[in-house]
Amino acid sequence: MSKVATGFVCGQCGYISPQWLGRCPDCEQYNTFAEELTFYKGASDDKKDYSKPEKITEVNSVNFKRTKTGISELDRVLGGGIVPGSLVLLGGQPGIGKSTLLLQLASQVSNQGQKVLLVSGEESVNQVKMRAQRVGSLSDNTLVLSETNLEYIDKQVKAVNPQIIIIDSIQTMSLPEVSSAPGSVSQIRECTARLLKIAKDLNKPVFIVGHVTKEGAIAGPRLLEHIVDTVLYFEGDSCHSYRIIRAHKNRFGSTNEVGVFEMRDSGLVEVANPSQLFLSQRQSEPGSVVVATIEGTRPLLVEVQALVTPSYFSNPRRQVSGLDYNRLAIIIAVLEKRVGLSLANKDVYANVAGGLKVGEAGADIGIALAVASSLKNKKLSADTIAFGEIGLSGELRQVSSTEQRVIEASKLGFKNIIMPELKVKTSEKIKLCRVSKLEQAMEYLT
Repeated sequence: MSKVATGFVCGQCGYISPQWLGRCPDCEQYNTFAEELTFYKGASDDKKDYSKPEKITEVNSVNFKRTKTGISELDRVLGGGIVPGSLVLLGGQPGIGKSTLLLQLASQVSNQGQKVLLVSGEESVNQVKMRAQRVGSLSDNTLVLSETNLEYIDKQVKAVNPQIIIIDSIQTMSLPEVSSAPGSVSQIRECTARLLKIAKDLNKPVFIVGHVTKEGAIAGPRLLEHIVDTVLYFEGDSCHSYRIIRAHKNRFGSTNEVGVFEMRDSGLVEVANPSQLFLSQRQSEPGSVVVATIEGTRPLLVEVQALVTPSYFSNPRRQVSGLDYNRLAIIIAVLEKRVGLSLANKDVYANVAGGLKVGEAGADIGIALAVASSLKNKKLSADTIAFGEIGLSGELRQVSSTEQRVIEASKLGFKNIIMPELKVKTSEKIKLCRVSKLEQAMEYLT
């Protein structure tokens, strides 16, 4: 028999406490505890044949075949397609396009002759059809169900036998045996575990949608991310039309890949050349530098902007958008110590144009050149880009995928590349400006 007890559960990480706490000792968040019923399963009298350990060399390997979604950018992030029996979590802010993307996914897979079950706990079937008509994703093989009871959904899955299951969203699902409200920690945990069992037992991929909190984390316990096989985050904001899907966890592929989409009235459209999109409105001005970065296996050219102004406060401001704040502080310190720039009484603002987030060390030289360019009011030539990591002694260090960055820059018509001293094969159309110290890179500012 199962025992029922009352406990206080943290809404951020799922930590259970016998009494209410103002601060969670696990995730250190404040005012996140809520009282819920907790279930403890007792000893079972059911006789069950448990599995036995096997030698790993004697385990029968299964060569699974991935299912192509028909959306190349999504296939890239998933690692080449959908893996049978996988549980994929798609998180993102409200209105960013999660439901639209999965509806387009259902349409593409349905057009291949496979049956898809789309379960919506937030919208009626009529509302789902209205969106499908708007984005042109109508298909006879797409089945729509408006339901929040996961027990009933489980029965319908076995009756319909779809090839792919989509749950929108996990925060609206509930199980009758769990007495807490939908969206609570207990409900999310138990519903996700049930969906995982459905995916593994039936060997069918399941996609679930998860809402994101103000802090950018998926609403519910962090345990949710540990249960699923793949975690995809939808990034973007209302000021820009493009959307980026980034894999934060993937048991069947790389976690460094990104997919780029553009939001239009007809739905999400793949961006074949993201670098051209990010540089489409660029103007060669002081404080603007194009940087060659790598996202997974894809080279991207982005514009790094910096603005240096006199500070009227005792502590100058250091503000970043799309960059690592601590990395900017280190680069400013190197510029002051190794190059001799005076930034102690200056406010420094750094930004990645277009809203893209860049966390790679290869963008260091671009940030440094942008800050120095804004301070000296000198600009880099419009056909010049830069990449390389900066050490604390001011040296320019090697980064990965150098040849891919050079090839991408050549495709977009750039003539000069400021980079570390490396031997790279390139064409005669582009000039490699190899530098070993940050001071040498500053000589290209005119």
